[in-house]
Amino acid sequence: MTARDSGAYLLDLESVLETVQDIAKSVVADRAADVDQLVLWPEQGIRALQQAGLAGMTIPREFGGLGQGSFAVAQTCEILGQECASTAMCFGMHLVGSAVLSAKATPDQQARYLQPIIEGRHLTTLSLSESGTGSQFYIPRTRLDAISPDLYRVNGAKTFVTNGGHADSYVVSTVAADPDGPLGQFSCVVIPGGAEGLRWGPAWTGLGMRGNSSLSLEIKNLVLPKTDLLGEEGDQIWYVFNVVCPIFLMAMTGTYLGIAGAALEEARNHLLRRDYADTGSSLSEMPIAQHRLGCLWGMLERTRRLSYHAASSFDSGDPDALPAVFTAKAEVADCAVSIVNEVMTLCGGIGYRGGSTLHRLLRDARAAHVMAPTTDVLRLWTGRALLGKPILGN
Repeated sequence: MTARDSGAYLLDLESVLETVQDIAKSVVADRAADVDQLVLWPEQGIRALQQAGLAGMTIPREFGGLGQGSFAVAQTCEILGQECASTAMCFGMHLVGSAVLSAKATPDQQARYLQPIIEGRHLTTLSLSESGTGSQFYIPRTRLDAISPDLYRVNGAKTFVTNGGHADSYVVSTVAADPDGPLGQFSCVVIPGGAEGLRWGPAWTGLGMRGNSSLSLEIKNLVLPKTDLLGEEGDQIWYVFNVVCPIFLMAMTGTYLGIAGAALEEARNHLLRRDYADTGSSLSEMPIAQHRLGCLWGMLERTRRLSYHAASSFDSGDPDALPAVFTAKAEVADCAVSIVNEVMTLCGGIGYRGGSTLHRLLRDARAAHVMAPTTDVLRLWTGRALLGKPILGN
């Protein structure tokens, strides 16, 4: 069955999530340890998701996609993240990139990018971060200069490009053609993966998220047709807060919910199977263990409910949804790190040993606070929004 055929069966969210769950259990889970230990980009999982008709999840139905929003993205990434955080993040970045491409897609862009994505033949991703801007990913230095009525020249450098070297296209943030424009006058373009002028940096060797292939990228004198401009010049901030932030943040939020859920399940299973040799009693019978497990479940569940409420609010067009979206990712960062740490304590030496599932979950969870927008930035944005101040400051 082709991706196009599969798409006909995925017109409702329940069917989408059932398909994701099947792939997570049958493909992603078996490869998670190798993805981490061997630092492998999770190709089998990504290709399975594409072939199942899921790649066009965030592309509107009028273009032939599944027409799902940030709520579906959050749940998809949670399911995948329970088995392999790298697979969740890599597919999540594709879903964000697809949403950006489709937000103001021209007929030409629909044909060249969206249709191949829907058919499972094209993987895209974001390329926003730069070493000189840190967590202020929305202020790029990569230059976009008009060199003719039909062409741009792109020069710059990007960092932490998830799916780097594997994607078929890259959604790139740039300084608009007028470099002296006011703050916020930035543009987004899409660059084909095989374009001349792209040079990738060394292989990714992160502490966690080791399958992400989050590479550095140099863009040198790359000539790009103006048909690959997304929207209008100066639209980048619109994309950031209307498309990138909600879907990107929900992809990350879902991934870290998955990590926290996997850790909680590790704790539950450990308590059920751990017996004391001298008494034959189970660790699960100890009130203190029961209490601590209950506290961790409560932490995860309230974070999940906040996160799904935030995603649903954004998808429904709630004008006050952004503070909830910002807070969801900040809260899940605290939640995932705390739960994995506490589960490590509950499991003792068994969880602490090298090569354990908790070993991987601990390293993956720690990325939550440092992946832009960072937790501190999101708390700041939330406060500014609540006070009626400009989110990006003066």
